[in-house]
Amino acid sequence: MSNKKDVILEVKDLKMHFPIYRGVVQRQVGAVHAVDGISFDIRRGETLGLVGESGCGKSTTGRTILQLYKATSGSVMYNDTDLISLRKEEMRKMRRHMQMIFQDPYASLNPRMTINDIIGEPLLIHNVARGAEISKKVAELLELVRLNPAFASRYPHEFSGGQRQRIGVARALALNPELIICDEPISALDVSIQAQIVNLLEELQKKLNLTYLFIAHDLSMVRHISDRVAVMYLGVIVEIANKNELYESPLHPYTQALLSAVPIPDPNKEKRKRIILEGDVPSPVNPPSGCRFRTRCALAAPICAEKRPEFREVKPDHFVACHMVK
Repeated sequence: MSNKKDVILEVKDLKMHFPIYRGVVQRQVGAVHAVDGISFDIRRGETLGLVGESGCGKSTTGRTILQLYKATSGSVMYNDTDLISLRKEEMRKMRRHMQMIFQDPYASLNPRMTINDIIGEPLLIHNVARGAEISKKVAELLELVRLNPAFASRYPHEFSGGQRQRIGVARALALNPELIICDEPISALDVSIQAQIVNLLEELQKKLNLTYLFIAHDLSMVRHISDRVAVMYLGVIVEIANKNELYESPLHPYTQALLSAVPIPDPNKEKRKRIILEGDVPSPVNPPSGCRFRTRCALAAPICAEKRPEFREVKPDHFVACHMVK
């Protein structure tokens, strides 16, 4: 997909199936196909946006990349190292280079620990600093995310949601990572605070040369922060392109339906025709054969039920998985 020298992370045919057990002997009777054979790469210094409706597998993708979930199959190559093949201790060492900002700033911080202990914990675990060095580093990190270093002795309940998310960002930056997975970092925040956090992430990216996988369902925010955008539906990626290319000329019917719901703020521009999808998202326990989207697609043909569409490059750096796109 990209020049190999530019790629920091390459995901190939990644699958994450959660087994379903029943009965006294806990026999496996099925599996939730949360992530079902996705491939993409992230280039050094860029932000790749990952969008899709709730339950499509976005957060599971992020957690599986970091091996918080053990992948069913596939490969995740980080700088020529396959993370899936690493043992627990080897993966722990690799986590210095990759961190995550979690969705819920209320649940992701331990209420029994002070901010100094929360941000300093990664430094302690990886033997980067000790004692007074930790406090000094924590103060620097708090200043970096625009919080008063004097707050280090406080507890999470003494902060607002936006402040807590800044603490989460500071914790993610503690080990000077190259790659940060942002798992819907603004969805639990007020709209006015969302913009502040996104601006902070952009500033930090320029300052520290960070690479982001930005997971979200707010399409307007994703266009603002991302360089390229990947669209996910029911465990598979259906389209990847440069953000302007994707938003101005989407090719996949699902992407077209998603973007038709985004309001256009310019009254002089022609309004988009709203595409209403019929029916519900199928269950990931028993996904449709062939194309995952065919049960809700107005263009569906017999081949869509028979064969899974190939994920292919139809324009330079514009990939789509659809039989109907020529």
